[in-house]
Amino acid sequence: MIAIGLEGSANKLGVGIISHPSTGKPALILSNIRHTFVSPPGEGFLPKDTAKHHRSWVVKLVKQAMAEAKVSIKDVDCVCYTKGPGMGAPLQSVAVAARMLSLLWQKELVGVNHCVGHIEMGREITGAQNPVVLYVSGGNTQVIAYAEQRYRIFGEALDIAVGNCLDRFARTLEISNDPAPGYNIEQLAKKGKVLLDLPYAVKGMDCSFSGILASIDILAAALKANPEQRDPITGEVITTADLCFSLQETVFAMLVEITERAMAHVGSHQVLIVGGVGCNERLQDMMGLMAKDRGGSVFATDERFCIDNGIMIAHAGLLAYETGFRTPLDDSTCTQRFRTDQVSVKWRD
Repeated sequence: MIAIGLEGSANKLGVGIISHPSTGKPALILSNIRHTFVSPPGEGFLPKDTAKHHRSWVVKLVKQAMAEAKVSIKDVDCVCYTKGPGMGAPLQSVAVAARMLSLLWQKELVGVNHCVGHIEMGREITGAQNPVVLYVSGGNTQVIAYAEQRYRIFGEALDIAVGNCLDRFARTLEISNDPAPGYNIEQLAKKGKVLLDLPYAVKGMDCSFSGILASIDILAAALKANPEQRDPITGEVITTADLCFSLQETVFAMLVEITERAMAHVGSHQVLIVGGVGCNERLQDMMGLMAKDRGGSVFATDERFCIDNGIMIAHAGLLAYETGFRTPLDDSTCTQRFRTDQVSVKWRD
C-alpha cells in the first residue's frame, strides 16, 4: 500500500510518500520533501503569513514528491493529512489541499494526529520497540508511554512548550530564524562556558518554561545594557553564548528528570526522542547519560524525521488506514487541540 502525507501544522510544509510492503518488511520512503516559511530575525511566524506560504507551495511540493517517488495517481491508496494539533490557519490550508487531492484523485482521506505521526515515524526509523517517548517541539512538550492501544501522557508542559521557549529567546536576541531559531540557539550554546542561575520548574511529572523565559529575558536585557558584565562567582565575562548555554542546560535537565521518572514508572529501558527539539545534540547527549546509568538506550532521528515532515503523516495515516480507519469528507476538519491520548492506536497490540 502507498500513501501520500501532507503536514503543515506550523511553519514547515511537508509532503511525503511512503510504501508499506508485505507484513514484516520495513516501510519504504519514496519521497520526503519540505519547504519552510522563514520569518525575519526577531520575529515569529504569524498564522496568516504561514497559511499563505502553505497555499503557495503545496501544489509544487505534491508534484515534486510524486515525481521523486516515481508513482502515479492510481498507485496511491489514500491521502493523509495533519488534523491537529497546530496553528489554525496553516492546518486549514493543508486540510483544504488534502480534500482537493481526495476529490480530484478519488482517494480516501485519513486525518492524522501530529504527535502520533512523530512517534510512529521515530519507531519505524530507529527500531525502538516500546520506549518512553519524549516529544519536544515548538508547540508540544510531552512524556508519553504506550498502554492498551493509547499513547498515555505521563507529563507535559503546563504553559509554553520547550521549543517555544527556545524560539522566543532567539527572538529576544534577534538572531536569524534560518534554518531554525532553536538550531541557532544550539550553535551559540556550544560556545558558552558560564552556567547562570535560572529557575528550575519541575512540578511532579510536569514542567513550566514561561518563568525561565522571563528570567533569561531579564538577563539578556541586563547584558545588552552592560556588555562587560561578569559572573560573580568565576569573574568570567558573560556572553550571549553563555545565556544560550544556561537556558539549554536548565530546560534539558528538567526534561531528562521527568523522562527518567516515567522510565522508572513503566519499567522501560528505552527512550525515543521525537519532535523538532529532538534534533538537539546536547539534549540527546544528556538523555544518553541518564539512560546509560539505568542500563538503557536512547533512540533519536536526524532532521529529516525529527523536524515536521510529510512522511510521518503518510506513515501514521497508512497504519490507521490498514486497520480500516477512514476520515469521511464531511469530517475532514482540523483542530488546534488534538490530544495524543485521544487517538485509538489499533495497529499496536
